[in-house]
Amino acid sequence: MTDDSSGDAVLIDEVDGTIYPLDVPRWRSDTGNTLRVSDLPGISRNRIDHSERSIWRYRAALPLIVPDPVSLGEGCTPLVRRQFRGNDVWFKLDWMMPTGSFKDRGASVMISILRQQGVRELVEDSSGNGGAAIAAYGAAAGLKTHILAPTGTEASKIGQIAALNGQIRLIPGPREATGAAALAMAETVFYASHNWHPFFIQGTKTLGYELWEDLGFRAPDNIVIPTGAGSNVLGCDLAFRELLAASEIERLPRLFVVQPANCASIVAAVTAGADDHVNCRIAPTIAEGTAIRRPIRIKAVLAAIRRSCGGAVSVSEDSIRSAALALAGDGLFVEPTSAIAACGFELLCRGGAIDERQTTAVILTGSGLKAPSFYQVTQESGSSGA
Repeated sequence: MTDDSSGDAVLIDEVDGTIYPLDVPRWRSDTGNTLRVSDLPGISRNRIDHSERSIWRYRAALPLIVPDPVSLGEGCTPLVRRQFRGNDVWFKLDWMMPTGSFKDRGASVMISILRQQGVRELVEDSSGNGGAAIAAYGAAAGLKTHILAPTGTEASKIGQIAALNGQIRLIPGPREATGAAALAMAETVFYASHNWHPFFIQGTKTLGYELWEDLGFRAPDNIVIPTGAGSNVLGCDLAFRELLAASEIERLPRLFVVQPANCASIVAAVTAGADDHVNCRIAPTIAEGTAIRRPIRIKAVLAAIRRSCGGAVSVSEDSIRSAALALAGDGLFVEPTSAIAACGFELLCRGGAIDERQTTAVILTGSGLKAPSFYQVTQESGSSGA
């Protein structure tokens, strides 16, 4: 199979439109703005590389040719049909990855290209799953990785990062303090942020391509996504817009964001009809992977939701806890961050935004093995998801 990824793609400053080449390591524009890859043509089903059992089966959809990708077999995760509290749904088990979370998709593509560009040492800030993914793929690529994480990060995630040879440093204070520390370190070490780097989103878009292939080369009617910074929202938006451009689908799926009520910055902006951040209440949440006060790419996330005619809902801590236990009772062992998608789906069905007769994919993004303390405390308290 010939890999003829576009040689015309460039990086574009999302604020002022300045153009940068793809072949030079860069995570933001010269003026400090986020970057995106220019629009790509998408691929048809006959350009899937069926010899690959990983996200690299869609390598022809990427903006650069990558002859030697850093892959640990990520992707090709199960899509299983279930009922959740009386509603038919397809659960995408995207925690079934080498490090136990969906972030392996973005890490594989970003680390592959950065190594190809000559990067040998990098820094990343993360509340856990992103750090584990970057540490794992950095180790596989032979790179030195520095992972900065909040002091309150789940101990199991810290242990995983350390085991993967990530040079971990815990930062006191809110999640924003960790980001600030990483930015300071980025003065001397390349910043491979899963929130900032546009190649990470090129990796997450393989989720959309996979759903399309899983469903017999059709787009689902709806995709329900647990959301913090929004990389899966942006990835699905990219994938299905490319498939629409390639005439492989006839319409975009509706994208629904679910966030914990204690940290629902995107939901607040959607509700207010805003195209940027709005003030909202912030409090601790058991869905720690979505605890992002000010998503860096919120404008793009809001545009993706509206372009798809989707929406956004927030869910309470009690409903998150209950949903996690209900999923576990059905054999789906996920961390609370993932469980918010299931209770958001239930809320959307109850409110009439989603019809049970439609094809709906709910993305479950992180393994329950990532949250042992949550399940230990829940078991000791005798809680039930019934």
